[in-house]
Amino acid sequence: MPLALLALTISAFAIGTTEFVIVGLIPTIAADLQTSLPSAGLLVSLYALSVAVGAPLLTALTRRVPRKTLLAALMALFTVGNLVAWRSPGYESLIVARVLTGLAHGVFFSVGSVIATTLVPKEKAARAIATMFSGMTVAFVAGIPLGTFIGQHFGWRATFLVVALFGLIAFVGAVAFVPRRLAQAEPAPLARQLGALTQPRLLLVYAMTAVGYGGSLIVFTYMAPLLEQVAGFTPAQLSLALVGYGVSVAFGNVWGGRLADRAGPVKALKRIFLLLALVLLALTFTVHIAWLAALTMLAWGAVAFGNVPALQVYVVQQARRFAPEAADVASGFNIAAFNLGVAGGAWLGGLIVERAGVVHTPWIAAAVTLAAFGLTAFSGALDRRDGMPTRATEAAAPTR
Repeated sequence: MPLALLALTISAFAIGTTEFVIVGLIPTIAADLQTSLPSAGLLVSLYALSVAVGAPLLTALTRRVPRKTLLAALMALFTVGNLVAWRSPGYESLIVARVLTGLAHGVFFSVGSVIATTLVPKEKAARAIATMFSGMTVAFVAGIPLGTFIGQHFGWRATFLVVALFGLIAFVGAVAFVPRRLAQAEPAPLARQLGALTQPRLLLVYAMTAVGYGGSLIVFTYMAPLLEQVAGFTPAQLSLALVGYGVSVAFGNVWGGRLADRAGPVKALKRIFLLLALVLLALTFTVHIAWLAALTMLAWGAVAFGNVPALQVYVVQQARRFAPEAADVASGFNIAAFNLGVAGGAWLGGLIVERAGVVHTPWIAAAVTLAAFGLTAFSGALDRRDGMPTRATEAAAPTR
């Protein structure tokens, strides 16, 4: 592995950890800052909104900045944001920290994917991107549980200090190992980029992404209080549950990708959304018994984010058909849709916790996920009406 690619992978690990580690720390942060659980949960929403809104804007504004310089600047911003979180005296400054790191997050994955493909021969480009994104998977398996453990035993601020150290390592790696002169394509005109937001069929996929991904976040954001207050988990058991959940997520992502290749993205998404809704509904009942809750957590992880590969394949498939001039940016807007789903899901979860109680988050999340299933079925019906290919490999062929 080129050392520059390793630096990108470490960056992805650090960013993935800081995005969701707060999920395991929400009760700790709420108690320390003397704020409510929904207010602490807003830290997830505000981060995701920073990614969704800031990523397209900052990517456009920095399109002529040399890639190495931009990458180093992003990791510097990310590190500073986590240091601000470490030194945060209160809730308001922690919000500032989350916004800063969220801005770095969105642009990093837009730029990092392009850089990764330039570091290896063309025939290894896909593997290079997969290697970089494996940092996010490792964050679920190790970073988030470890960060939760550190926060529970040494204070939540210590977690952000450790993440800042990983950001510093990634910054040094970018400066030391990423080549100075990287190929940089001429940026697409803004009108061409906005074409991905004017096609109804693409907007339908973005809705599928936001609703389908956001459904899980209704309960995922408040996983810690749900397991501690309802299932009776201790802090140590919560950390172990997060490890098991992360391992299941890693397997689920691989399974989801293979299912999308074999069955086609629409069929894969319908199966995954239906399974996810069933698991979330089951959690409503199993969460009252600790060992059943633990087993349900493992099942949940296996399907929670398995929709990501199929959604990304599907948006590119639809863009090539309905907006070929914007196909290169449609995937980026889908990343924004993912984060809008995170923000909306975390916000709705907080509303449910405040008005009805945390125990009601699983079944409402299941209902929202069923709505994503309905959107997917509707999109698939439109595809069949138009005679569109159903498999990803067939859709990869140029459209006439």
